[in-house]
Amino acid sequence: MLRNVGLRPTRQRVALAKLLYAHSDRHLTAEMLYMEATNQNLPVSLATIYNTLNQFARMGLLREVGVDGSLTYFDTNTSNHHHFFVEDKNEIRDIPTTDIVIGKMAELPDGYEIARVDLMIRIRRKR
Repeated sequence: MLRNVGLRPTRQRVALAKLLYAHSDRHLTAEMLYMEATNQNLPVSLATIYNTLNQFARMGLLREVGVDGSLTYFDTNTSNHHHFFVEDKNEIRDIPTTDIVIGKMAELPDGYEIARVDLMIRIRRKR
């Protein structure tokens, strides 16, 4: 997988890729992956985790999902899909359908096309 996108499969990249993709599709922050690596006795710094996640995202192996401009999750599912953000749990969940219709959209500037639409629906338990 790493070689296919032009990344050298270093020991740390392979170990982190195994942690990321050992489970079904998931959404992780760098801190969450760091905790998993620490629990697995994997000697890796938080800076290395950030660098690796950002590298994987640039190469299309992960999808970045931003929340509030300050929190970034990395999604192992890179297909076209949308997300729920569960506010009281700081958790991201995939929306199980792409059959979402956006009513009206601004006109695009000349010479531009839509690359991708990222929809985040914030949810919480009823009060």
